[in-house]
Amino acid sequence: MNLIRVHLRAIAMLGAERTLAASLAAANCALAIVALAEPLLFGRVVDALSKGQQTASTIGLWAALGLFGIFASVVVAVFADRLAHRQRLAAMSKAFDRAITLPISYHAEKGSGAVVRNILAGTDTLFGTWLTFLREQLTAVVSITFLVPTAIYLDWRMAALLAVLATVYAAINVMTVMRTSDGQAAVERYHIQVSGRVGDVLGNVTVVQSYARLQAEAHELRHMMGELLSAQFPVLTWWGLLTCLTRAASTITMVCVFTLGSILASRGEMTVGEIVAFVGFATLMIGKLDQLSSFVARIFMQAPTLASFFNLLDASVVIKDKPGATPLTDIRGAVTYEGVSFRYGTSKQGVYELDFSAKPGETIALVGPTGSGKTTTLALLQRLRDPDKGRILIDGRDIRDCTLESLRQTIAVVFQEAGLFNRSIAENIRIGRPMASDAEVANAARLAEADDFIKRKEDGYAFIAGERGAGLSGGERQRVALARAILKSAPILILDEATSALDTETEGKIKRALDALRRGRTTFIIAHRLSTVANADLILVLDEGRIVERGKFRELVAKGGLFSRLVKEGGFTEPTEDEDDNTGPGSQVVSPAAKAPVPA
Repeated sequence: MNLIRVHLRAIAMLGAERTLAASLAAANCALAIVALAEPLLFGRVVDALSKGQQTASTIGLWAALGLFGIFASVVVAVFADRLAHRQRLAAMSKAFDRAITLPISYHAEKGSGAVVRNILAGTDTLFGTWLTFLREQLTAVVSITFLVPTAIYLDWRMAALLAVLATVYAAINVMTVMRTSDGQAAVERYHIQVSGRVGDVLGNVTVVQSYARLQAEAHELRHMMGELLSAQFPVLTWWGLLTCLTRAASTITMVCVFTLGSILASRGEMTVGEIVAFVGFATLMIGKLDQLSSFVARIFMQAPTLASFFNLLDASVVIKDKPGATPLTDIRGAVTYEGVSFRYGTSKQGVYELDFSAKPGETIALVGPTGSGKTTTLALLQRLRDPDKGRILIDGRDIRDCTLESLRQTIAVVFQEAGLFNRSIAENIRIGRPMASDAEVANAARLAEADDFIKRKEDGYAFIAGERGAGLSGGERQRVALARAILKSAPILILDEATSALDTETEGKIKRALDALRRGRTTFIIAHRLSTVANADLILVLDEGRIVERGKFRELVAKGGLFSRLVKEGGFTEPTEDEDDNTGPGSQVVSPAAKAPVPA
C-alpha cells in the first residue's frame, strides 16, 4: 500500500462527518486567502506612506481581515480537534470489532502484542494525520495555489524566483522519500516485533520468573531495540539533512528576493511596496512549504503504521453470517454431524467423515491421542471454523443457516484454561448472561461450589480476579468458569478438559458442579480423566482425525482397541457394579484409580 493511497484512505475516513469536514475545508480556504492578502495590504501601506497618501482604509481592511483570521483559526482548531478525537475513537472501535471477530489462527500468527500495537499506534497516527490535514496542510496547499497566480500578476520575474524555491523544496523531499522508503518499512516491522515480544513476555511472566529468564528476556528485548535503532537512525539522518537543506534554500531565496527586488526598484520597474509584498510572499511560501515538508515527512514515516492498521481492518473474517441467516430458537439440543470433514490448509491435520448424533440431554465423550481432532470437532460445532465437507445440525437445522450470535448463545463452554478477565468475579460470571441479577450470579456460584471461597475474599464478588485470573487458584478459576456456564444456562454444553491438572479434592468439588451443570443439557466432553468418561452415553474414540471406535465404556474396553490401550496406559480400572448403577449424567467419580489422566 503506497504512501499516496494510505494518505487518501486516511482522509477518506473523515467521510463519516463529511458536512463538518467540508465546512472546515472551506474555513481553511478562507484562512489561506487571508494569509495571502496580508503581504499585499502591507505592500500597499508601504507604497501609500512613501507617496504621502492616506492609509486608514487599507489599514482598516487589514485589521478586519486579521481579526477574521484569528476567529476562523480558533473555530478551525476547536472543531478540527473534536472531529479528529471522535473519529479516532470510532476507528479504534472499528479495529477492535474487527480484531475480536478474526479467527484464532490470525491472533496466533500475529500475536496479541502486535495486534494491540496495530490498533493503538494506528489510531494515534490517524488522529495526527486528520488534525494536521485540517489545521495546516489544507491551508498550506490553498495558500500556495493562490500565491502562484498572484505573484505572476505582480511580477513574473519575482514569481519565477519563488517557483525555483518551491521546485527545490519538492526535489529535496522526493529524494529523501526515495532514499528512506525501505528503511522506514523495516522500522515499522521492528516496532511490531518489539510490541509482540513485550506482549509475549508479559503474558507469560510467571514462566519467565520461574525459569529465571529475567535477564535473558531483557537482553533479547534490548537486542531487538538495538536492531530497531539501527534501522531508524539512517532514516532520521536523511530527514535531518532535509531540514538543513530546506532551511538553506529558504535563506538563499530571501537573499535573492531582496537582491532582485533592489535591482528592479533601481530601474523603476518595481515599487518598494511590491518588494515588501514579495518578501511577505516568500516568507509565507517558506512557512507553508515547511508545513508541507514536515507533514510529508510525518506521513511517510507513519505510512507503514497506517498500512498495518488498514491491513487489520481488511483482514478476512472467515466465519460470518450468510445472507438470510435466522436465529436459533426453542432449542432442544439434538446435535448431528453428517459426513463432516475439515483440514488445516494443505496439511493432513484435521477431521474426516465424522458421523454421529447426540439426543437432547445425552453426554458424548471424545477421547484420543494428542492431535487426534477432538478440539477441532467441537470447534466446528461452535463455527470457530466451517467444515470443508458435510454439515452439522442442531434440532435438524444446518448451523450455517443460523446467526452466529444465536448459535454461540446456544452453547456454553468450559475450557481447560478458565479464561478469566481482569475484572471482578461477579463480572466474570456475568459474561455468561450480562443482565443477570446479583441473586442469579450468587446462585450460579453456589451450584459451581464457588460461593464459599468467593465470600472469603476481601471484597467478595467484587474481588478482582487479575489478568487471566492470576489472583485465584487453579480450582477457584475453574469454578468461576463453571459458574459462568451455569449462569448462561445454554441447552448445549462443551467441557474442554475442564478438570485437567487439578488435585483430587478440587476435582471432586468441580465434578459435583459439572454434574449439576450437565443435567438436562446435551454435553460434549473432551475427556482427560476417566471420571468424565465412564458414564457417558456415547464415547467417540478419535485417531488421526477419524472416529475409529464408538460405544459405552465397557464395550470399548472389551474390544481391546485404542480405547482399551488408553485406559491401560492410564492405569484405569473398569467401573464397579455399584458405580455402574450410576450411569446418568449426575453420577460420581468411579474409583480412585479413575483419577489418573487419559492421554489427550
